[in-house]
Amino acid sequence: MFEKILSNRFYILYLIPFLLGGVTVFSFQPFNLSFINFFVLPILFYLIIYIKKKSKSIYRKKPFKKNLFIFGTTFGFGFYLCGIHWIMNSLTFDESFRILIPFGLILIPLFLSLFFSITILIIGPFLNLNFISILLFSSGLSLSDYIRAKILTGFPWNLWAYSFSWATEIIQILNKTGLFAFNLISITLFVMPAILFFKLKVTQKIFSFFLIAIIFLTFYIYGNHAINKNEIDLKIVESKVNVKVISPNFNLEYGLNDLEIKSRLKKLIKISEPEKKIETLFVWPEGIFSGYRYEDLLYFKEMFSQNFGDNHLILFGVNKLDKKNNGIYNSLIIVNKKFEIVKEYNKQKLVPFGEFLPLEKFLSKIGLKKITEGYGSFLSGKDQKNLIINDINILPLICYEVIFTELIQRSNKDTNLIINISEDGWFGNSIGPYQHFSKSIFRAIEQNSFLIRSANKGISAIINNKGQIIKELNVKEAGNIEMEIPLKISKKKNKNDLIFFILLFTYVFIFYFTKKNYGK
Repeated sequence: MFEKILSNRFYILYLIPFLLGGVTVFSFQPFNLSFINFFVLPILFYLIIYIKKKSKSIYRKKPFKKNLFIFGTTFGFGFYLCGIHWIMNSLTFDESFRILIPFGLILIPLFLSLFFSITILIIGPFLNLNFISILLFSSGLSLSDYIRAKILTGFPWNLWAYSFSWATEIIQILNKTGLFAFNLISITLFVMPAILFFKLKVTQKIFSFFLIAIIFLTFYIYGNHAINKNEIDLKIVESKVNVKVISPNFNLEYGLNDLEIKSRLKKLIKISEPEKKIETLFVWPEGIFSGYRYEDLLYFKEMFSQNFGDNHLILFGVNKLDKKNNGIYNSLIIVNKKFEIVKEYNKQKLVPFGEFLPLEKFLSKIGLKKITEGYGSFLSGKDQKNLIINDINILPLICYEVIFTELIQRSNKDTNLIINISEDGWFGNSIGPYQHFSKSIFRAIEQNSFLIRSANKGISAIINNKGQIIKELNVKEAGNIEMEIPLKISKKKNKNDLIFFILLFTYVFIFYFTKKNYGK
């Protein structure tokens, strides 16, 4: 039976890789079944070698490199179709975009699958059932993930490392290694059970599994020690700020009028429960004033002065007009009770098609526009500057920006608080908000700073500098959470991807010279 399946070209090149790619979605949030990848990647590794060896005899009509490309594409299509299908929900808010849903559902995963198919096409011919091939395979997948995170606008979503978002102790190593090095290590560990297919003694296979367990145990012990030590360190931090995170759970709607905006503002103030005697930073989400610019909201400034005090600051997302550049920014601003802007930040990493239209001059002529309200693309912020108010040194991240570890690496060395605001209503009742939230845990650990997240129809939370969720509001939950945040300045943060490239070079070096000696 098993041999019959392996001899069937349709099963091997299309059905099995598609199912393998699709099932990986259960390893990420909200399912967190990480163990799935210990089956998926070893089987993927084995099948690549099987296709290479058997193509000439079983699939004579098709060259094996073409088979490898098809295999990689099918796996990638399953991986992305199941993993990010929720993106299509954003096309349901505008009738003119609904016709694009079938195309987007197929074309986006198909395009992204090229990162798998090209990688497997390149490394596939060199793989065999031995340990050095595991190193090459892991190197190829991790480099592919790195390139995906960097080219064009970058899309570092659902890297294999994110399947450990639930294991806070294990991922403490992120602060030392960085995301991409940890991703390489994760892939290596996931694919290690492939040794079961090797021609090794039972004792050697047992030793290999013992080694995997030792690595996980080492990570856990290190992480547990770091977390326990951090609890002691936080007790002696003197500088603190009282932060109140608000999640209003507004419906995502276009074309709001003044009465509807006023109603929203009343609800936000009510949920915020401002107490004029307590110095507080209120954090509201992105997108709460849909379609309105800061200039339009000046009409409601009296509502701020009536309800907030002199020692209150309100942070939220809003569109901001730039007359000089004749455009609009998606901005994060901090205002006082007089509705005067104290600090502002303009989003740098814009969502393709969501906030800007690639090849706008051409595509706009055929009737396309960005998905968010308005026709013109948002302007992109040029310089990342922290928002500094007294002792607070804030790294601002708007929505999608939280997935980019490079923004953490480039941040001010004295950063002591990360604030991420988001509008997760675009994702509907899907797994999208959970996947989006999981990235925040990683950014907090990399920066070694508390992270505040306010999301409308998403997960709002206060996450400490070790990635532990202190307080949270779940999807569809309206309310507020409050905490006095220790403003810990730490020099222990991930600053670059150097360790990733050292590991990558080491893997390839070992593969090349070991293979060369085998040849001799």
